[in-house]
Amino acid sequence: MYSFRQFLSFFALKFAASQLKKMQNEEGKMMDLYIPRKCSATNRLITAKDHASVQINIGHLDENGVYTGQFTTFALSGFIRAQGDADGALDRLWQKKKVEVRQQ
Repeated sequence: MYSFRQFLSFFALKFAASQLKKMQNEEGKMMDLYIPRKCSATNRLITAKDHASVQINIGHLDENGVYTGQFTTFALSGFIRAQGDADGALDRLWQKKKVEVRQQ
């Protein structure tokens, strides 16, 4: 026979498992609790505990140098930043990306 405490913990686990399967947003779409980011320079996963990581949005400009409302996002891990390669990596990434978005 189960004790009341065992019954409650079993019920709580079952309830939590059923809620994880049914995580939905307001529109009814299935959502994950946490989606990890990847470093744009190294393709390493950026974990939740990597507090040195940054995400940078670079705005797109038109021919007159006016912001168009669009941007490109880059994520850099704490590993790249600790090595001192963040500025070089960001420059390399933007040189590749600006050809795609036709920036000068």
